[in-house]
Amino acid sequence: MIVRILSEGQFDVDESNLEQIEELDEAMFAAIESGDEVAFGEALDAVISAVRTEGKPVEPTEIVPSDLVVPHAGATLDEIRTLLSTDGDLGDGGEVGATAEDSEKV
Repeated sequence: MIVRILSEGQFDVDESNLEQIEELDEAMFAAIESGDEVAFGEALDAVISAVRTEGKPVEPTEIVPSDLVVPHAGATLDEIRTLLSTDGDLGDGGEVGATAEDSEKV
């Protein structure tokens, strides 16, 4: 699975780590929905840490679509709301916290 961290790059994350990443992603979205900036920051940090730890960086010269897009480190709820207000599309087919399959449903 290719995961993009905005403003950082892409990581190839083994499918065996998908469940962990999805659980952290769900916590991040719960914080977004509740408007809890502290919980959002903690969940975002956890997602980014897991992707960096479990993933292998994709070479910048390699062009591959992202299956999951994660906000940049330090992103605020206001920034994420702005991104999501543009239909969640972040320009490479992925959506914030959504898989490529979810993108196809929109």
